Amino acid sequence: MTNYFRITGYWPENDCCFIMDSNGMFEKLWQFSSYLIQKGLKVLEVSKIENVLDINIDKVQEDNEHIFLRANCDGKPEELTQVIDGITYRAIKIADKIYIPNKGVI
Repeated sequence: MTNYFRITGYWPENDCCFIMDSNGMFEKLWQFSSYLIQKGLKVLEVSKIENVLDINIDKVQEDNEHIFLRANCDGKPEELTQVIDGITYRAIKIADKIYIPNKGVI
């Protein structure tokens, strides 16, 4: 599996939040985080894709040159619960996109 990572973040300067995916651009998750922090963004959630449960976000193809903006909206991300197979998880919602950042945490 490639180095597929997902980050949820916040851009204080413009009061907006985002979900970004990287599938091959960074070797380590911390490199992706560091890249966004250097741009003035706050990192709120970091995930390796194998730990994520996607509710309505499709995965992107491998691409070692681009970061993909999956969702964005004004303000901070919404935290909610999502029930899957009878298990209640903590989920993140931005605009109409929802995912569970860590399927190991209930």
